[in-house]
Amino acid sequence: MIDLYTWSTPNGRKVSILLEELGLEYRTHAINIGKGDQHTEAFVKINPNSKIPAIVDHEGPEGQPFNLFESGAILFYLAEKHGRFLPESGHLRYEVMQWLMFQMGGPGPMFGQVHHFLRAAPEPVPYAIERYSKETRRLYGVLDRHLSSNHHLAGDYSIADIATYPWVARFEWHKVDLVDFPNVKRWFDEIGGREPVQRGMKVPSAN
Repeated sequence: MIDLYTWSTPNGRKVSILLEELGLEYRTHAINIGKGDQHTEAFVKINPNSKIPAIVDHEGPEGQPFNLFESGAILFYLAEKHGRFLPESGHLRYEVMQWLMFQMGGPGPMFGQVHHFLRAAPEPVPYAIERYSKETRRLYGVLDRHLSSNHHLAGDYSIADIATYPWVARFEWHKVDLVDFPNVKRWFDEIGGREPVQRGMKVPSAN
């Protein structure tokens, strides 16, 4: 059994998608980041960085409960533990890790900045909007060029795709039209058609 502490954000949905893809039994704990649930004493004991997602794997290493935070680390841990969505060895393993790190360092933070300055900033900041919008479109371009000759981000469907999909799913928040990036759209539509992805995108169901 795994306890998943999450909210309806791209980073949270990465983990719920993988849990659904793996068919694992898990309990969902909704951490409402708008109300500050991430700062409660109970949650900080699980994640001292006060961010979602986090998990507690009650059958962790040596059979002991194991707390883990940071979405990329959780994806790596679960994929490796269950032997799916991450090659065991060889160059494809490092290609998956490469594109996972690309998501963690590129689309994640950059798309997040676009979200903030277009939707949450108390007043418009034209410089920030232009800067992060341009970088967002550049990153979509990187994905589109790569996907023009690759069906998935790295070999077969992997945690790299799982990590990237929930961020692209907010393309309307980025003021991006996927028609401008046809290879991303093909990839996005295909992954979005997977039933585990659809279920994972609805977690937590209460929100």
